[in-house]
Amino acid sequence: MSTPQQHPGTERRTPAPETPEPAAAQAPASETPEPSVPEPPAPGTPHPVDQSRPFGRILLFGVQHVLVMAATPISAIFLMSATLRLDPGLTVNLLSAAFVLSGVGSLIQSLGPWKFGPRLPFVMLPGGAPLILFLAIAEQHGLRTATGAVILTAAFCFLVLPLFSRLLACFPALVIGTMIVIVGVNLVKVGAVLVTGRPGTPGFADPLNLGLGLATIGFTVGFYLLFSGILRQLAVMLGLLAGTGLAAALGTVDLDPVTDGGLLTLPQLMPFGSPQFNLVAALPLMLYSLASMAEATGQTVINAEAVGKEIDTRADVPKTVRGDALTSLFGGFLGLPLMVTSGENIGIVRVTGVRSRFVTAAAGVVLILIGFLAPVTRMISVVPAAVVGGTAMVVFAVITVLGVQMLGRSDLGTHTNTFVCAVALALGLLPILVPGVYGGFPPNLQILLESGVAVGAFVAAVLNILFHHVRPRLAGRPTLARPRTESDR
Repeated sequence: MSTPQQHPGTERRTPAPETPEPAAAQAPASETPEPSVPEPPAPGTPHPVDQSRPFGRILLFGVQHVLVMAATPISAIFLMSATLRLDPGLTVNLLSAAFVLSGVGSLIQSLGPWKFGPRLPFVMLPGGAPLILFLAIAEQHGLRTATGAVILTAAFCFLVLPLFSRLLACFPALVIGTMIVIVGVNLVKVGAVLVTGRPGTPGFADPLNLGLGLATIGFTVGFYLLFSGILRQLAVMLGLLAGTGLAAALGTVDLDPVTDGGLLTLPQLMPFGSPQFNLVAALPLMLYSLASMAEATGQTVINAEAVGKEIDTRADVPKTVRGDALTSLFGGFLGLPLMVTSGENIGIVRVTGVRSRFVTAAAGVVLILIGFLAPVTRMISVVPAAVVGGTAMVVFAVITVLGVQMLGRSDLGTHTNTFVCAVALALGLLPILVPGVYGGFPPNLQILLESGVAVGAFVAAVLNILFHHVRPRLAGRPTLARPRTESDR
């Protein structure tokens, strides 16, 4: 367990050994799943992250990741299309590019060629805050300037990465655990909005959608309870399929779009024309990329924790950031917003216990194929949002639990660490729980303050430095020396 004087961010992380789930031991030998709690590999054997599996199983588990994550690129591109009034042909082209780039990014992060990618089970997706910033730049300066901003931001990430890697000592387990809890809560809210709709909009909290979301969660729990072996590991996918089947039986699934259009689609290079580069227009996206690097730090560490692999944050976090930057660079030339590593799939890894990075690599291949196969893309798009949301809530909540587990190893028994965590959570959760709270601030400042993850990480890092580095040095001076009290714990 870390003490306040240690710097876990600069050390190799070794997850505490825990007892595997008893139910796994009861599964048939041919279908014994990996334990839900990571264990270190036996001496002389490859780590489960680096172990392959039979092709059929890897493909099944990869498809499970895709089914849970596919709603993100679809919703991101549809939001782009609606906001910027893009024609249907361009929308299909961008959707194809989003799937292909998501697959390429997942392969980079999972396989880790050269210095790109941490070789952990990651999936990359568009969407979130980078999409909102992209749309804001496009509305103010045009789509060509927005794509230029993405390319400039990707290059900016490469330039500042050496400096950022030196700052990783400011992100010990206390800071990262706090950040992961905020990420998890934010993602659970995202999943819940898919079920309920946004407050104040028509159909908000529709009983049918609520029922579908809750039924999907119930199916997932039932499969996880009743099944063992590979079927239990596929409980998330089976729950999603069962929820979709229920929605179809209730008449809420429209299959007509599946047969519309051609069979193949190809991403188009520079669909909006040649990018235009404007540093002032790109500045908000560049500032956000710093927060994205901090988030990538937490995701890399929590992913390693989830699979039970010790990493060197100074070496592996920059690999994650390089993978993000390289994929975003490609995406800029295909008309897409910034691509980022997805923390959502970490929850799937933990729920299923399948830790092999080749599973997310298989998901990357599937995503690329979907990008080229138009009917498959359209078929995935007909899954009701409420069903996707119900699945997402379970998966995303697991991330919150992982953050709590990390905080449990951060010596929260000390008053100082409890105080640091409490203040960071309060400020980080504020824009998530009260949307629009910073609406009266200047637009560029709103962008940063409304990112609860960035605010929480910044506050936790600054308070950690003040209480565990600055204050002890000041207290150590002869003029300030005094006996240690209970409040100093």
